[in-house]
Amino acid sequence: MTDFHAAAATADTPIEPALPEGWELVVGLEVHVELDTATKLFCGCANQFGSEPNTNVCPTCLGLPGSLPVMNGRAVELAMILGRALGCTVNRSVMARKNYFYPDMPKDFQTTQYDQPTNVDGRIVLGDGFVVGIERAHIEEDTGKSTHIGGGGRINDALYSLVDYNRAGVPLVEIVSRPDVRTIEHAKAYVEELREILIATGVSDARMEEGSMRVDANVSVRPFGSGELRTRCEIKNINSVRSLGRAIEFEAQRHIDLWTSGDAPHQETRHWDEEGGRTRSGRSKEDADDYRYFQEPDLVPLEPTDETIAAIDAAMPPLPSVRRTALTDATGADPDTVGLLVARGQDGLALDAIAEGVDPDKVVTRLVNDLAVDDWSRVTAPALAALVRMESAGDLSATQAKQVLGDLAEKGGDPAAHAAERGFEAMDTDELETLVDRLIAEHPDEWSRFTAGDDGDRKKMQGFFTGQIMKATQGQADGKAVAQILGRKASG
Repeated sequence: MTDFHAAAATADTPIEPALPEGWELVVGLEVHVELDTATKLFCGCANQFGSEPNTNVCPTCLGLPGSLPVMNGRAVELAMILGRALGCTVNRSVMARKNYFYPDMPKDFQTTQYDQPTNVDGRIVLGDGFVVGIERAHIEEDTGKSTHIGGGGRINDALYSLVDYNRAGVPLVEIVSRPDVRTIEHAKAYVEELREILIATGVSDARMEEGSMRVDANVSVRPFGSGELRTRCEIKNINSVRSLGRAIEFEAQRHIDLWTSGDAPHQETRHWDEEGGRTRSGRSKEDADDYRYFQEPDLVPLEPTDETIAAIDAAMPPLPSVRRTALTDATGADPDTVGLLVARGQDGLALDAIAEGVDPDKVVTRLVNDLAVDDWSRVTAPALAALVRMESAGDLSATQAKQVLGDLAEKGGDPAAHAAERGFEAMDTDELETLVDRLIAEHPDEWSRFTAGDDGDRKKMQGFFTGQIMKATQGQADGKAVAQILGRKASG
């Protein structure tokens, strides 16, 4: 694995310490991403999750004698697309053999890249402007999946082990960050931003729950203000962003406890125990020499042309950071709201609807609150804009607009037609005022609290009356109109 402590940490913005006073966190991240190809890296076996064990295999990915690898051109293209999306330089590269003995690769080596990777020297800019450097993003094949039965689930104390080679040979890119991360929140934000980039570019589905995106965290600590890079430990088996934060927090505190007691951590691989909420020792960390890297003799170097790289740049879709900026400029929404819509892929729908001249706030509100569904492809920008116009004009209440948007997501079509089918009509103002008068008469104590109470009482009682009116009208009343009537009657 790459030595994160070979380069000094950098930071473009000041960072508050994430640990107890006097200590600073130092984190580098290794993210393995399975590329979205139809077949494996060196053979024609299916790159498919969830198949019966050991069914997507052949002599090449099983490493049988006489078999030879053939490079998957689409995998190389996707790797270069990711590299350019991360701002990397795409170089001439060569494949290498990384030799080790473990059941997950029957040929006893992994084909990867070592001293001449495809992508080098990139960066990811997080939402708050903090920059995390990318050391490299290199191509390699995935290994098989070992399951150790009995004991603690590790190979050394298992009763027996099972190996599924369906994953062996699946194309990967390993994205190796520089040790720039100083807070747990930045570590989580880095993984989330990388995941959005992967999805936006079509490089990977990045499903952590299926293992197509896997995160290892290299963690160390040092006295705050120091520039030294102390002994690190690599944490594996992290399968969610939440677990990443918990694993880093536990491991950093473990290091602090060792240093303050006069001891020191030793470099090793550790495994995250989700149930126990702690890391557990795995094995001593190998140096590069232990893997006896040498150039893969059965594969030629990869030499991308300037024309190929230019074509990749020209076809690059808008990246999440650019999309967030565009949506923020159009709506003025807060970063969390903007980030949510971009992560859902609904920012384009929002911008197209707003371009038709409707209220940006209402567009954002409808999408954030009422379109958190897996399939919203039937909702078009003209239909969303028409829905917002109806709500703004008072033809639909907020509750009714929510229901009509649900109809659009399920069936598509015209919001006016769905509203008519549901029997939604704007309530007559006189009818609504009569209903308010009746409710005031029925609830004199609550009305007194609304007119004479403090701000808390007034807000609470407005919610009470609005709720009663919505119940009586089956959600057809306009909440804004109700508020205006209540305010007018209270002051008059």
